[in-house]
Amino acid sequence: MTRDLFAPPATDVPPTAIAATALAAASPAARWDGFDWVRIAADLDEFGCAHVPNVLSPQECAQLAAGYSRQDLYRSRVIMQRHGFGKGEYQYFRYPLPALLAELRTGMYPPLAAIANRWYATMGLEPRFPAQHQDFIERCHAAGQQRPTPLLLQYEPGDYNCLHQDLYGEHVFPLQAAFLLSQPGKDFEGGEFVLTEQRPRMQSRVEVVPLQQGDCVIFPVFHRPVQGTRGVYRVNMRHGVSRLRAGRRHTLGIIFHDAA
Repeated sequence: MTRDLFAPPATDVPPTAIAATALAAASPAARWDGFDWVRIAADLDEFGCAHVPNVLSPQECAQLAAGYSRQDLYRSRVIMQRHGFGKGEYQYFRYPLPALLAELRTGMYPPLAAIANRWYATMGLEPRFPAQHQDFIERCHAAGQQRPTPLLLQYEPGDYNCLHQDLYGEHVFPLQAAFLLSQPGKDFEGGEFVLTEQRPRMQSRVEVVPLQQGDCVIFPVFHRPVQGTRGVYRVNMRHGVSRLRAGRRHTLGIIFHDAA
């Protein structure tokens, strides 16, 4: 039987608790066994991003991409060209999140929170992030950030996403993830995921991540610590997508803070 990836978690708890209960009830939580968190932390420290292959199956990718036309799943749709964000479009999911999205958001958060807390301590920043995602979401909601931020993006020939940062309010979790749902060379051409690192008094550094269908890239929302010759300094990060040359590209984005 094919799993319905868009079915909400079987629970009647309020949205602030949905993510935590969904992971406990979902059988695919074993996918985290394939995550080498030691390597992920090391890659984030050294390169500013971590590439994790084969997180989603081809069937999950196809079902998620096909769900772009399901208007009942989303709270809003953004045409990027209207706002100067680039060219293309994306939609934000509504609460309750589909079970798979809640699983991804909740399952990835705890080890990322440990990395985020280490980064903030290194940079001398507050606050610290709780160990469980539900507790962080409750913090967001108490501050008026109550709109979910996981999103599905769609690009067609000529579309691109300008370099940007996903900041939605006072409370920001400093790491996020993107999952490529389409297959390069078959579904689309071009459309590379790009990161830039703006270093103080230096030229910017660019990182292009060669994603395949089902792969995940974890990267900073807006800044990260870098070890220099005179100690740790903070670098500013932005991300985007280069111009799509052919086909259609879908991406799932997981942001761990909610929006005001």
